[in-house]
Amino acid sequence: MTKTKKYVRILKAGEPSYWYINKIGRMFEFEREGDFTYKTREKDGSLAVIRKEDAELIVTEKRPAKVGERILIVNAELGTYNNGQIHKVHKCVSASSDNNEHIVTDAGFVFWTSEYEVIVNNEVKNEEDDEVEIDLDAMGYDELIEHGEAVMRAIRLRSYGEGYKQGKFDADMDATHSPEKEELPYEFSDEDIELAIKEARIYLAQERRDEIVEQAKADIEGLKTDYSYAVLDSNDTDHPHFCFAEFIVDSEKRTIVALLRGNYSCRVYARGIAKAAPEDCFNEHIGKAIALHRALGLEVPEKYLNAPQPTEVRVGDVVLVDSMKNIQELKVVDDGEYIGTGEYKAALTSIAVTKNLIRIIDDSRTEVGE
Repeated sequence: MTKTKKYVRILKAGEPSYWYINKIGRMFEFEREGDFTYKTREKDGSLAVIRKEDAELIVTEKRPAKVGERILIVNAELGTYNNGQIHKVHKCVSASSDNNEHIVTDAGFVFWTSEYEVIVNNEVKNEEDDEVEIDLDAMGYDELIEHGEAVMRAIRLRSYGEGYKQGKFDADMDATHSPEKEELPYEFSDEDIELAIKEARIYLAQERRDEIVEQAKADIEGLKTDYSYAVLDSNDTDHPHFCFAEFIVDSEKRTIVALLRGNYSCRVYARGIAKAAPEDCFNEHIGKAIALHRALGLEVPEKYLNAPQPTEVRVGDVVLVDSMKNIQELKVVDDGEYIGTGEYKAALTSIAVTKNLIRIIDDSRTEVGE
């Protein structure tokens, strides 16, 4: 019988003073429960208490997922996703080289079996029971195209790196993309395909983060009512307070506070706070959207709380690099560009960024119009 595990996943914090106010979307190993609380075990062995109404209890099994099931990420390997994220399985694909396999989610994300556990306490209706598992080695060309454009993009990059001419590859793809021809123009090993999938995941993670950042920017204006933010008045629910937003951004403390002030009185009628976790990349736009939702008393969209980490270094990013065993926090600029004191902060194509990158810690890029 497959062994089950239990986790407590934070959904909200009932009060700003609760210790898990900045851990929304995070999960913790379940220890035991009381009448109104869950007790979880911390990494240092200590116990922490979470109100039941602020969390959900998730029961999982460690096994390969099936189509239609939901999975909980418990061992994110690439650093572009966070533990605690939940996804629905769209396809299951075997990988013959190490007896591992990967699944593809409805959103197109790819995870290895070693990264997730299957959720069993909250069943989801399987709407794709008639789908069969796919073997990449047995897939025809048209089927592989359907598997995902991002995977094909990564395969093209891999084939180019092995010495094939990109133009010839693309021409062969166009020539062979027909029902009569099902074979790929070149043979790919299991290692090629697995590397291609990993590269596709990195590409998709950055693409998804870009979409989330743009949505966050749009929410700043989209949450307004008649050009103002409407804050309900508990004493007069028919006549809300119409306010403008003041954002206090502290990039060093990785915190953003949204103050909703009356248009005429400038009195603060509501406030919301967002704080990036230590392991997360800070983004001012996502933080503003989270703080604004909380100030308005709205549920924060999960995509903001569980946005993939950035994978592509760009001009304006703040990065952490290891240069000659000296950990430095640098800002990325164009090659040859100087900032302020006349000293280089970092160059986009410099060795410091491309080879010694530890991680991107701030991708707000407010000064470059991103």
